[in-house]
Amino acid sequence: MAEHAEKRQSDVDEDKRPARAQRQVNWGRVRDQVVGLIAGIVRWVGLIFALILVLHVIFVVGGANPDNGIVAFARDWSDGLSLGFKDLFEPADEKLRVLVNYGIAAIFWLVVSSIVTRLVRRLGGAGVG
Repeated sequence: MAEHAEKRQSDVDEDKRPARAQRQVNWGRVRDQVVGLIAGIVRWVGLIFALILVLHVIFVVGGANPDNGIVAFARDWSDGLSLGFKDLFEPADEKLRVLVNYGIAAIFWLVVSSIVTRLVRRLGGAGVG
């Protein structure tokens, strides 16, 4: 019984430790970080979409090999990303048609991603910037 009455050394060490302070979560900061992350993702997605469209324009205007994997990837993705701009203008020259229509689609994605980014920041309560 004497052994139960004695305190172990670890119990004594725990008594000497200062009480841990409660952590306060700054939810405003967490919200700002999440909003910033979402806005950044939206911005990057728009930039990547525009980059794919611009690469397709460069490959077509430059006369790149259509059987190349990179060129085929850019072509396949560009068809979906061009939305309704693919046949907006129909000049006789194929290169000019791709330049104008896919160029407008790239600008569209840059503008839309910029607007959505600002909306996300504004609605999320983070500063616009």
